[in-house]
Amino acid sequence: MSEVRKDWPLYEVFVRGKRGLNHVHVGSLHAADDRMALRNARDLYTRRNEGVSIWVVAAADITASSPDEKDPFFAPSGDKVYRHPTFYEIPDNVPHM
Repeated sequence: MSEVRKDWPLYEVFVRGKRGLNHVHVGSLHAADDRMALRNARDLYTRRNEGVSIWVVAAADITASSPDEKDPFFAPSGDKVYRHPTFYEIPDNVPHM
């Protein structure tokens, strides 16, 4: 039976907690299909009733930047200094820290 499960696709699981606004990656699992992945994620990662929403994403569908390429990948945003608020005056009636 474990040989069959190795052939199942890998899913990444994200859970939003009761007090959270964002989904957080909590782990991975293998499942035969999306529906099974969602049910297994619920059973495995929200056993203590801590989640209010679950996302399961087939790992094969995720495209991510490489940590090894972080400097060249994000470098174009570094030369756009106008995106930083240091060039703007904050009006007195706008609360700020």
